[in-house]
Amino acid sequence: MGDNVGDVAGLGADLLESYVGSLISVIVLTGYLYYTNMHTATPISFELTRLLITYPLFFAAVGILSCIMGILYLVLRKTGNHPHRELNRVTWTSAFLTILGTGFLTWFLFSNQNMTGLGFSLGSLSPWFAAVLGILSGIAIGFFAEYYTSFDYKPTQQISAASQEGPALTITSGMALGMRSVFIPVIILGLATIGATLLAGLYGVAMAAVGMLSFVATTVSVDTYGPIADNAGGISQMAKLDEDVRDITDHLDSVGNTTAAIGKGFAIGSAAFAALSLFASYLYTQAGPESTKGFQLILNMINAMTLAGAMVGAALPYLFSGILIDAVAKAARNMVQEIRRQFKENPRILTGEAKPNYRQCIEISSAGALSEMRKPALISVLTPIVTGFIFGPDFVGGLLIGTTLSAIMLALYTANAGGAWDNGKKYIEKGHHGGKGSDAHAAAVIGDTVGDPLKDTVGPSLDILIKIMAVVSLIMVNIFTDFNLMKLIQLFK
Repeated sequence: MGDNVGDVAGLGADLLESYVGSLISVIVLTGYLYYTNMHTATPISFELTRLLITYPLFFAAVGILSCIMGILYLVLRKTGNHPHRELNRVTWTSAFLTILGTGFLTWFLFSNQNMTGLGFSLGSLSPWFAAVLGILSGIAIGFFAEYYTSFDYKPTQQISAASQEGPALTITSGMALGMRSVFIPVIILGLATIGATLLAGLYGVAMAAVGMLSFVATTVSVDTYGPIADNAGGISQMAKLDEDVRDITDHLDSVGNTTAAIGKGFAIGSAAFAALSLFASYLYTQAGPESTKGFQLILNMINAMTLAGAMVGAALPYLFSGILIDAVAKAARNMVQEIRRQFKENPRILTGEAKPNYRQCIEISSAGALSEMRKPALISVLTPIVTGFIFGPDFVGGLLIGTTLSAIMLALYTANAGGAWDNGKKYIEKGHHGGKGSDAHAAAVIGDTVGDPLKDTVGPSLDILIKIMAVVSLIMVNIFTDFNLMKLIQLFK
Protein backbone atom coordinates (compact mmCIF):
# COMPACT_ATOMS: atom_id res chain seq x y z
CA MET A 1 0.00 0.00 0.00
CA GLY A 2 2.72 2.44 1.00
CA ASP A 3 4.84 1.65 -2.06
CA ASN A 4 1.91 2.26 -4.38
CA VAL A 5 1.10 5.60 -2.77
CA GLY A 6 4.68 6.86 -2.45
CA ASP A 7 6.47 5.51 -5.49
CA VAL A 8 3.60 5.60 -8.00
CA ALA A 9 1.17 8.35 -7.03
CA GLY A 10 3.75 10.43 -5.16
CA LEU A 11 6.45 10.57 -7.83
CA GLY A 12 3.84 10.93 -10.57
CA ALA A 13 2.33 13.96 -8.82
CA ASP A 14 5.79 15.42 -8.20
CA LEU A 15 6.92 15.13 -11.82
CA LEU A 16 3.56 16.33 -13.16
CA GLU A 17 3.82 19.41 -10.93
CA SER A 18 7.33 20.09 -12.23
CA TYR A 19 6.09 19.64 -15.79
CA VAL A 20 3.20 22.07 -15.37
CA GLY A 21 5.47 24.50 -13.49
CA SER A 22 8.07 24.47 -16.27
CA LEU A 23 5.41 25.01 -18.96
CA ILE A 24 3.95 27.92 -16.98
CA SER A 25 7.40 29.46 -16.54
CA VAL A 26 8.06 29.35 -20.32
CA ILE A 27 4.72 31.06 -21.00
CA VAL A 28 5.26 33.74 -18.33
CA LEU A 29 8.84 34.40 -19.46
CA THR A 30 7.69 34.75 -23.06
CA GLY A 31 5.13 37.34 -22.01
CA TYR A 32 7.81 39.37 -20.25
CA LEU A 33 10.22 38.99 -23.16
CA TYR A 34 7.54 40.59 -25.31
CA TYR A 35 6.99 43.46 -22.85
CA THR A 36 10.67 44.17 -22.11
CA ASN A 37 11.52 44.33 -25.80
CA MET A 38 8.62 46.60 -26.81
CA HIS A 39 10.66 49.82 -26.69
CA THR A 40 13.94 48.42 -28.06
CA ALA A 41 15.26 48.63 -31.62
CA THR A 42 14.26 44.98 -32.18
CA PRO A 43 10.80 44.38 -30.67
CA ILE A 44 9.35 40.86 -30.79
CA SER A 45 6.41 40.44 -33.16
CA PHE A 46 3.07 39.19 -31.89
CA GLU A 47 3.28 36.18 -34.22
CA LEU A 48 6.68 35.13 -32.84
CA THR A 49 5.42 35.64 -29.27
CA ARG A 50 2.49 33.33 -30.00
CA LEU A 51 4.83 30.68 -31.38
CA LEU A 52 7.16 30.95 -28.37
CA ILE A 53 4.18 30.46 -26.03
CA THR A 54 2.76 27.44 -27.88
CA TYR A 55 6.17 25.86 -28.62
CA PRO A 56 6.59 24.13 -25.20
CA LEU A 57 3.06 22.70 -25.45
CA PHE A 58 3.81 21.18 -28.87
CA PHE A 59 7.16 20.02 -27.45
CA ALA A 60 5.34 18.20 -24.64
CA ALA A 61 2.95 16.57 -27.13
CA VAL A 62 5.86 15.21 -29.19
CA GLY A 63 7.41 13.91 -25.96
CA ILE A 64 4.24 11.99 -25.06
CA LEU A 65 4.14 10.35 -28.52
CA SER A 66 7.84 9.45 -28.19
CA CYS A 67 7.18 7.83 -24.80
CA ILE A 68 4.35 5.74 -26.27
CA MET A 69 6.68 4.47 -29.00
CA GLY A 70 9.54 3.89 -26.55
CA ILE A 71 7.37 1.81 -24.22
CA LEU A 72 5.85 -0.03 -27.20
CA TYR A 73 9.39 -0.93 -28.27
CA LEU A 74 9.88 -2.83 -25.00
CA VAL A 75 6.46 -4.48 -25.13
CA LEU A 76 6.85 -5.82 -28.66
CA ARG A 77 10.50 -6.92 -28.67
CA LYS A 78 11.82 -10.12 -27.10
CA THR A 79 13.31 -9.20 -23.73
CA GLY A 80 16.40 -10.73 -22.14
CA ASN A 81 17.37 -11.66 -18.59
CA HIS A 82 18.62 -8.18 -17.66
CA PRO A 83 15.58 -6.14 -16.60
CA HIS A 84 17.69 -3.12 -15.68
CA ARG A 85 19.21 -2.96 -19.15
CA GLU A 86 15.78 -3.32 -20.77
CA LEU A 87 14.33 -0.49 -18.69
CA ASN A 88 17.30 1.73 -19.52
CA ARG A 89 16.73 1.04 -23.22
CA VAL A 90 13.15 2.29 -22.91
CA THR A 91 14.41 5.53 -21.34
CA TRP A 92 17.10 6.01 -23.99
CA THR A 93 14.70 5.20 -26.85
CA SER A 94 12.09 7.66 -25.58
CA ALA A 95 14.75 10.34 -25.11
CA PHE A 96 16.20 9.79 -28.61
CA LEU A 97 12.77 9.90 -30.28
CA THR A 98 11.93 13.06 -28.32
CA ILE A 99 15.14 14.76 -29.44
CA LEU A 100 14.53 13.76 -33.06
CA GLY A 101 10.84 14.70 -33.12
CA THR A 102 11.24 18.04 -31.37
CA GLY A 103 14.13 18.93 -33.68
CA PHE A 104 11.78 18.71 -36.68
CA LEU A 105 9.11 20.58 -34.70
CA THR A 106 11.47 23.46 -33.90
CA TRP A 107 12.64 23.77 -37.51
CA PHE A 108 9.02 23.73 -38.75
CA LEU A 109 7.86 26.44 -36.31
CA PHE A 110 10.81 28.84 -36.31
CA SER A 111 12.69 28.37 -39.59
CA ASN A 112 11.02 31.40 -41.20
CA GLN A 113 10.97 33.60 -38.09
CA ASN A 114 13.24 36.56 -37.33
CA MET A 115 14.75 35.73 -33.89
CA THR A 116 16.79 38.96 -33.64
CA GLY A 117 16.50 40.62 -30.25
CA LEU A 118 15.80 37.44 -28.32
CA GLY A 119 19.45 36.71 -27.55
CA PHE A 120 19.27 33.25 -29.19
CA SER A 121 22.90 32.47 -30.01
CA LEU A 122 22.18 29.68 -32.52
CA GLY A 123 19.21 31.23 -34.25
CA SER A 124 15.89 29.44 -34.55
CA LEU A 125 17.22 26.13 -33.15
CA SER A 126 18.49 27.70 -29.91
CA PRO A 127 15.49 26.69 -27.72
CA TRP A 128 15.74 23.14 -29.06
CA PHE A 129 19.44 22.91 -28.19
CA ALA A 130 18.62 24.19 -24.69
CA ALA A 131 15.92 21.53 -24.32
CA VAL A 132 18.35 18.85 -25.53
CA LEU A 133 20.75 20.01 -22.81
CA GLY A 134 17.96 19.39 -20.31
CA ILE A 135 17.31 15.91 -21.70
CA LEU A 136 21.01 14.97 -21.64
CA SER A 137 21.51 16.37 -18.13
CA GLY A 138 18.50 14.37 -16.92
CA ILE A 139 19.99 11.17 -18.35
CA ALA A 140 23.39 12.02 -16.81
CA ILE A 141 21.85 12.66 -13.38
CA GLY A 142 19.98 9.37 -13.70
CA PHE A 143 23.21 7.56 -14.53
CA PHE A 144 24.94 8.87 -11.41
CA ALA A 145 21.89 8.05 -9.29
CA GLU A 146 22.17 4.50 -10.64
CA TYR A 147 25.90 4.40 -9.91
CA TYR A 148 25.45 5.44 -6.29
CA THR A 149 22.39 3.30 -5.51
CA SER A 150 22.71 0.06 -7.53
CA PHE A 151 24.45 -2.89 -5.85
CA ASP A 152 26.15 -3.61 -9.17
CA TYR A 153 28.54 -0.78 -8.38
CA LYS A 154 31.17 -0.20 -5.70
CA PRO A 155 29.55 2.52 -3.52
CA THR A 156 26.58 0.39 -2.43
CA GLN A 157 28.77 -2.70 -2.12
CA GLN A 158 30.96 -0.76 0.32
CA ILE A 159 27.92 -0.08 2.51
CA SER A 160 27.18 -3.82 2.52
CA ALA A 161 30.78 -4.55 3.53
CA ALA A 162 30.60 -1.93 6.30
CA SER A 163 27.53 -3.70 7.71
CA GLN A 164 29.81 -6.53 8.85
CA GLU A 165 31.13 -4.13 11.49
CA GLY A 166 27.69 -3.24 12.85
CA PRO A 167 24.85 -0.74 12.28
CA ALA A 168 26.92 2.32 13.26
CA LEU A 169 29.25 1.89 10.29
CA THR A 170 26.30 1.06 8.04
CA ILE A 171 24.73 4.42 8.88
CA THR A 172 27.94 6.44 8.60
CA SER A 173 28.90 4.79 5.28
CA GLY A 174 25.45 5.56 3.85
CA MET A 175 25.63 9.16 5.03
CA ALA A 176 29.06 9.59 3.44
CA LEU A 177 27.82 8.08 0.17
CA GLY A 178 24.79 10.37 0.14
CA MET A 179 26.93 13.45 0.72
CA ARG A 180 29.41 12.49 -2.01
CA SER A 181 26.61 11.76 -4.45
CA VAL A 182 25.40 15.38 -4.35
CA PHE A 183 28.41 16.98 -6.02
CA ILE A 184 28.42 15.63 -9.59
CA PRO A 185 24.64 16.01 -10.23
CA VAL A 186 24.85 19.62 -9.03
CA ILE A 187 27.81 20.23 -11.37
CA ILE A 188 25.70 18.80 -14.21
CA LEU A 189 22.77 21.05 -13.29
CA GLY A 190 25.07 24.08 -13.09
CA LEU A 191 26.69 23.41 -16.48
CA ALA A 192 23.30 22.76 -18.09
CA THR A 193 21.95 26.03 -16.63
CA ILE A 194 24.93 27.98 -17.96
CA GLY A 195 24.72 26.28 -21.36
CA ALA A 196 20.96 26.86 -21.68
CA THR A 197 21.39 30.53 -20.70
CA LEU A 198 24.14 31.03 -23.32
CA LEU A 199 21.96 29.37 -25.96
CA ALA A 200 18.62 31.08 -25.33
CA GLY A 201 18.71 33.10 -22.11
CA LEU A 202 16.15 32.40 -19.40
CA TYR A 203 13.79 31.05 -22.06
CA GLY A 204 16.45 28.41 -22.68
CA VAL A 205 16.62 27.51 -18.96
CA ALA A 206 12.85 27.05 -18.89
CA MET A 207 13.06 24.92 -22.06
CA ALA A 208 15.80 22.82 -20.41
CA ALA A 209 13.25 21.98 -17.69
CA VAL A 210 10.64 21.13 -20.34
CA GLY A 211 13.21 19.01 -22.18
CA MET A 212 14.16 17.06 -19.06
CA LEU A 213 10.48 16.34 -18.41
CA SER A 214 9.46 15.81 -22.03
CA PHE A 215 9.63 12.02 -21.68
CA VAL A 216 8.15 12.01 -18.17
CA ALA A 217 5.64 9.30 -19.13
CA THR A 218 8.53 6.87 -19.60
CA THR A 219 10.27 8.06 -16.43
CA VAL A 220 7.17 7.45 -14.31
CA SER A 221 6.46 4.11 -16.01
CA VAL A 222 10.00 2.85 -15.37
CA ASP A 223 9.88 4.12 -11.79
CA THR A 224 6.54 2.35 -11.22
CA TYR A 225 8.33 -0.92 -11.95
CA GLY A 226 9.88 -0.75 -8.45
CA PRO A 227 6.74 -0.97 -6.30
CA ILE A 228 5.26 -3.61 -8.62
CA ALA A 229 8.32 -5.83 -8.07
CA ASP A 230 8.32 -5.06 -4.33
CA ASN A 231 4.64 -6.00 -4.03
CA ALA A 232 5.30 -9.21 -5.98
CA GLY A 233 7.99 -10.10 -3.44
CA GLY A 234 5.62 -9.47 -0.55
CA ILE A 235 2.93 -11.64 -2.17
CA SER A 236 5.41 -14.47 -2.78
CA GLN A 237 6.49 -14.34 0.87
CA MET A 238 2.92 -14.30 2.24
CA ALA A 239 1.94 -17.10 -0.14
CA LYS A 240 4.97 -19.12 1.10
CA LEU A 241 6.25 -19.76 -2.41
CA ASP A 242 9.63 -21.36 -3.10
CA GLU A 243 12.75 -19.50 -1.98
CA ASP A 244 13.81 -19.28 -5.64
CA VAL A 245 10.75 -17.14 -6.38
CA ARG A 246 11.65 -14.77 -3.56
CA ASP A 247 15.22 -14.53 -4.87
CA ILE A 248 13.90 -13.48 -8.28
CA THR A 249 11.53 -10.89 -6.82
CA ASP A 250 14.32 -9.54 -4.58
CA HIS A 251 16.51 -9.05 -7.66
CA LEU A 252 13.67 -7.29 -9.47
CA ASP A 253 13.02 -5.18 -6.36
CA SER A 254 16.65 -4.04 -6.27
CA VAL A 255 16.33 -3.01 -9.92
CA GLY A 256 13.19 -1.14 -8.91
CA ASN A 257 15.04 0.69 -6.13
CA THR A 258 17.60 1.88 -8.66
CA THR A 259 14.96 2.99 -11.19
CA ALA A 260 13.23 4.82 -8.34
CA ALA A 261 16.48 6.65 -7.54
CA ILE A 262 16.80 7.58 -11.23
CA GLY A 263 13.22 8.87 -11.20
CA LYS A 264 13.92 10.94 -8.09
CA GLY A 265 17.05 12.32 -9.83
CA PHE A 266 14.88 13.49 -12.72
CA ALA A 267 12.38 14.98 -10.27
CA ILE A 268 15.08 16.89 -8.37
CA GLY A 269 16.83 18.14 -11.52
CA SER A 270 13.62 19.26 -13.19
CA ALA A 271 12.46 20.94 -9.96
CA ALA A 272 15.70 22.93 -9.93
CA PHE A 273 15.22 24.12 -13.52
CA ALA A 274 11.52 24.85 -12.98
CA ALA A 275 12.20 26.75 -9.75
CA LEU A 276 14.89 28.87 -11.43
CA SER A 277 12.53 29.71 -14.30
CA LEU A 278 9.69 30.55 -11.91
CA PHE A 279 12.10 32.68 -9.87
CA ALA A 280 12.98 34.67 -13.00
CA SER A 281 9.25 35.11 -13.63
CA TYR A 282 8.96 36.30 -10.01
CA LEU A 283 11.56 39.03 -10.60
CA TYR A 284 9.82 40.13 -13.80
CA THR A 285 6.45 40.25 -12.01
CA GLN A 286 7.98 42.15 -9.08
CA ALA A 287 9.17 44.83 -11.52
CA GLY A 288 5.84 44.88 -13.36
CA PRO A 289 5.19 45.06 -17.13
CA GLU A 290 5.51 48.86 -17.03
CA SER A 291 9.27 48.51 -16.34
CA THR A 292 10.05 47.72 -19.94
CA LYS A 293 12.68 50.30 -20.77
CA GLY A 294 16.21 49.38 -19.72
CA PHE A 295 14.96 46.60 -17.43
CA GLN A 296 17.63 44.35 -15.89
CA LEU A 297 16.81 41.07 -14.18
CA ILE A 298 18.92 41.59 -11.04
CA LEU A 299 18.45 40.69 -7.38
CA ASN A 300 20.91 42.44 -5.07
CA MET A 301 22.38 39.73 -2.79
CA ILE A 302 24.24 42.34 -0.69
CA ASN A 303 20.89 43.83 0.28
CA ALA A 304 20.27 42.99 3.96
CA MET A 305 16.70 41.85 3.28
CA THR A 306 17.75 39.55 0.43
CA LEU A 307 20.63 38.06 2.41
CA ALA A 308 18.45 37.50 5.49
CA GLY A 309 15.84 35.84 3.27
CA ALA A 310 18.47 33.55 1.75
CA MET A 311 19.64 32.44 5.21
CA VAL A 312 16.10 31.71 6.38
CA GLY A 313 15.37 29.95 3.08
CA ALA A 314 18.45 27.73 3.41
CA ALA A 315 17.31 26.62 6.88
CA LEU A 316 13.70 26.00 5.83
CA PRO A 317 14.24 22.58 4.10
CA TYR A 318 15.83 21.25 7.30
CA LEU A 319 12.85 22.31 9.41
CA PHE A 320 10.54 20.86 6.75
CA SER A 321 12.46 17.55 6.63
CA GLY A 322 12.58 17.26 10.43
CA ILE A 323 8.80 17.62 10.66
CA LEU A 324 8.35 14.94 7.97
CA ILE A 325 10.70 12.45 9.65
CA ASP A 326 8.94 13.03 12.99
CA ALA A 327 5.64 12.35 11.24
CA VAL A 328 6.94 9.04 9.85
CA ALA A 329 8.29 8.03 13.27
CA LYS A 330 4.99 8.87 14.98
CA ALA A 331 2.93 6.89 12.45
CA ALA A 332 5.36 3.96 12.69
CA ARG A 333 5.12 4.00 16.50
CA ASN A 334 1.31 3.89 16.32
CA MET A 335 1.51 1.06 13.79
CA VAL A 336 3.82 -1.01 16.00
CA GLN A 337 1.55 -0.50 19.01
CA GLU A 338 -1.49 -1.61 16.98
CA ILE A 339 0.31 -4.73 15.72
CA ARG A 340 1.40 -5.65 19.26
CA ARG A 341 -2.16 -5.15 20.47
CA GLN A 342 -3.51 -7.50 17.82
CA PHE A 343 -0.90 -10.14 18.59
CA LYS A 344 -1.66 -9.91 22.31
CA GLU A 345 -5.43 -10.13 21.90
CA ASN A 346 -5.30 -12.88 19.28
CA PRO A 347 -2.12 -15.03 19.44
CA ARG A 348 -3.48 -17.24 16.65
CA ILE A 349 -2.39 -14.53 14.18
CA LEU A 350 1.23 -15.57 14.75
CA THR A 351 0.48 -19.21 13.89
CA GLY A 352 -1.52 -18.30 10.77
CA GLU A 353 -4.78 -19.65 12.19
CA ALA A 354 -6.38 -16.20 12.21
CA LYS A 355 -6.12 -13.19 9.95
CA PRO A 356 -5.00 -9.80 11.33
CA ASN A 357 -7.03 -6.62 10.93
CA TYR A 358 -5.19 -5.07 7.98
CA ARG A 359 -7.72 -2.25 7.60
CA GLN A 360 -6.87 -0.83 11.01
CA CYS A 361 -3.16 -0.58 10.08
CA ILE A 362 -3.96 1.07 6.76
CA GLU A 363 -6.22 3.58 8.51
CA ILE A 364 -3.45 4.44 10.99
CA SER A 365 -1.06 5.09 8.11
CA SER A 366 -3.57 7.10 6.06
CA ALA A 367 -4.85 9.17 8.98
CA GLY A 368 -1.30 9.81 10.17
CA ALA A 369 -0.19 10.96 6.71
CA LEU A 370 -3.13 13.34 6.31
CA SER A 371 -2.90 14.86 9.78
CA GLU A 372 0.89 15.18 9.85
CA MET A 373 1.10 16.82 6.41
CA ARG A 374 -0.72 19.92 7.60
CA LYS A 375 2.36 21.58 9.08
CA PRO A 376 4.63 21.02 6.03
CA ALA A 377 1.83 22.16 3.69
CA LEU A 378 1.27 25.34 5.70
CA ILE A 379 5.02 26.03 5.78
CA SER A 380 5.32 25.82 1.98
CA VAL A 381 2.26 28.01 1.31
CA LEU A 382 2.35 30.54 4.15
CA THR A 383 6.09 31.23 4.45
CA PRO A 384 6.41 33.36 1.27
CA ILE A 385 3.07 35.08 1.95
CA VAL A 386 3.74 35.98 5.60
CA THR A 387 7.36 37.03 5.06
CA GLY A 388 6.34 38.96 1.95
CA PHE A 389 3.76 41.05 3.83
CA ILE A 390 6.25 41.69 6.64
CA PHE A 391 9.62 42.14 4.90
CA GLY A 392 8.73 42.72 1.25
CA PRO A 393 9.70 41.22 -2.13
CA ASP A 394 13.50 41.34 -1.71
CA PHE A 395 13.29 39.12 1.37
CA VAL A 396 11.08 36.63 -0.49
CA GLY A 397 13.50 36.67 -3.44
CA GLY A 398 16.34 35.70 -1.12
CA LEU A 399 14.06 33.15 0.55
CA LEU A 400 13.43 31.43 -2.80
CA ILE A 401 17.15 31.31 -3.64
CA GLY A 402 18.11 29.89 -0.24
CA THR A 403 15.31 27.32 -0.20
CA THR A 404 15.98 26.15 -3.77
CA LEU A 405 19.73 25.66 -3.30
CA SER A 406 19.41 24.02 0.12
CA ALA A 407 16.52 21.75 -0.92
CA ILE A 408 18.30 20.50 -4.07
CA MET A 409 21.33 19.37 -2.03
CA LEU A 410 19.25 17.79 0.72
CA ALA A 411 16.93 16.03 -1.75
CA LEU A 412 19.84 14.49 -3.67
CA TYR A 413 21.49 13.41 -0.43
CA THR A 414 18.39 11.77 1.04
CA ALA A 415 17.33 10.06 -2.21
CA ASN A 416 20.72 8.51 -2.94
CA ALA A 417 21.60 7.59 0.65
CA GLY A 418 18.21 5.94 1.15
CA GLY A 419 18.44 4.00 -2.12
CA ALA A 420 21.97 2.81 -1.31
CA TRP A 421 20.97 1.59 2.18
CA ASP A 422 18.04 -0.32 0.69
CA ASN A 423 20.10 -1.98 -2.06
CA GLY A 424 22.97 -2.61 0.35
CA LYS A 425 20.58 -4.82 2.30
CA LYS A 426 19.49 -6.53 -0.94
CA TYR A 427 23.14 -7.22 -1.82
CA ILE A 428 23.64 -9.06 1.48
CA GLU A 429 20.39 -10.98 0.96
CA LYS A 430 21.81 -12.32 -2.30
CA GLY A 431 24.35 -14.26 -0.23
CA HIS A 432 27.21 -11.80 0.28
CA HIS A 433 28.81 -11.09 3.69
CA GLY A 434 26.90 -13.89 5.41
CA GLY A 435 23.54 -13.54 3.67
CA LYS A 436 20.13 -13.44 5.37
CA GLY A 437 20.09 -13.89 9.13
CA SER A 438 23.70 -12.77 9.61
CA ASP A 439 24.86 -9.89 11.81
CA ALA A 440 25.68 -7.93 8.65
CA HIS A 441 22.12 -8.43 7.44
CA ALA A 442 20.70 -7.20 10.77
CA ALA A 443 22.84 -4.06 10.51
CA ALA A 444 21.77 -3.52 6.89
CA VAL A 445 18.10 -3.81 7.89
CA ILE A 446 18.64 -0.95 10.35
CA GLY A 447 20.25 1.09 7.54
CA ASP A 448 17.27 0.38 5.29
CA THR A 449 14.87 1.42 8.07
CA VAL A 450 16.70 4.73 8.41
CA GLY A 451 16.87 5.21 4.63
CA ASP A 452 13.21 4.59 3.80
CA PRO A 453 11.78 7.85 5.25
CA LEU A 454 14.66 9.75 3.67
CA LYS A 455 14.25 8.46 0.12
CA ASP A 456 10.46 7.99 0.12
CA THR A 457 9.32 10.97 2.20
CA VAL A 458 11.92 13.71 2.55
CA GLY A 459 13.48 13.63 -0.94
CA PRO A 460 10.25 13.82 -3.00
CA SER A 461 8.64 16.35 -0.62
CA LEU A 462 11.52 18.82 -0.93
CA ASP A 463 10.94 19.08 -4.69
CA ILE A 464 7.35 20.04 -4.01
CA LEU A 465 8.38 22.55 -1.32
CA ILE A 466 10.48 24.68 -3.67
CA LYS A 467 7.92 24.59 -6.48
CA ILE A 468 4.95 25.52 -4.29
CA MET A 469 6.91 28.36 -2.71
CA ALA A 470 7.94 29.65 -6.14
CA VAL A 471 4.39 29.51 -7.54
CA VAL A 472 2.81 31.12 -4.44
CA SER A 473 5.45 33.87 -4.50
CA LEU A 474 4.84 34.49 -8.20
CA ILE A 475 1.08 34.85 -7.59
CA MET A 476 1.39 37.10 -4.52
CA VAL A 477 4.38 39.33 -5.39
CA ASN A 478 2.32 42.14 -6.93
CA ILE A 479 0.35 42.45 -3.69
CA PHE A 480 3.10 42.36 -1.08
CA THR A 481 5.37 44.60 -3.22
CA ASP A 482 2.93 47.45 -2.53
CA PHE A 483 1.65 46.34 0.86
CA ASN A 484 4.28 45.24 3.38
CA LEU A 485 5.26 46.27 6.88
CA MET A 486 8.74 47.52 5.94
CA LYS A 487 7.30 49.87 3.32
CA LEU A 488 4.77 51.15 5.85
CA ILE A 489 7.54 51.86 8.39
CA GLN A 490 9.50 53.78 5.73
CA LEU A 491 6.46 55.97 5.06
CA PHE A 492 6.23 57.03 8.72
CA LYS A 493 9.93 57.89 9.05
